[in-house]
Amino acid sequence: MSTITHITGVRTVSIPVESQDAAVLFYIGTLGFTLLRDVPTPGGGRWIEIAPTDTSVILTLEPATPKTTRGAIGIRFTTDDIDGAHSALRERAVETDDILRWPGTPAMFAFRDPDGNTFSITATL
Repeated sequence: MSTITHITGVRTVSIPVESQDAAVLFYIGTLGFTLLRDVPTPGGGRWIEIAPTDTSVILTLEPATPKTTRGAIGIRFTTDDIDGAHSALRERAVETDDILRWPGTPAMFAFRDPDGNTFSITATL
């Protein structure tokens, strides 16, 4: 199937960060993501790609511009063990909210990275 614009998918989702070095430590060291690529770009920057175990969606750690607003990014990670994921992040001193358990919806909770970006982890059904 073809689209008018020939767009066929999403390659990456970018996360704005103040320090790429600190972000790599958090996402790789604290969350356990995999570093897929970390290469220099012209002008002294870096192209950094990371992913959780499932690499069907790749995240990039992009230098934030001065006007970048922090908050909810709209990325929902998944887990087979919501209680275990919640405990593991709290043990690593990651700022997390309580687990929400609403009838008819998967359990979920929010957490924040050191830059104040907010994400969600949702239990798989």
